[in-house]
Amino acid sequence: MLKFLVIAAACFILYKLLTNDRKKKVEVKKNNDEQMAKEGVLVKDPVCGTYVSKDSDIRIKDGEQVMCFCSYECRDKYLKMIKE
Repeated sequence: MLKFLVIAAACFILYKLLTNDRKKKVEVKKNNDEQMAKEGVLVKDPVCGTYVSKDSDIRIKDGEQVMCFCSYECRDKYLKMIKE
């Protein structure tokens, strides 16, 4: 019985360590993306809000503004929104 409790406690501690590590990685990536956006390296996709490189291959020119997209799906959704 004691062996089972020790193993269960070890598994619980390991689980908490791993899930907390994932949360930290997500938070650090989000902060890094926001910092790069402030510096002008990344821009926000107008459809889904994902940060993409300014030099993205998927972009359109809307008047004087160049819009960058994370995917062709987001670009197509944006074009449909403009036409409506």
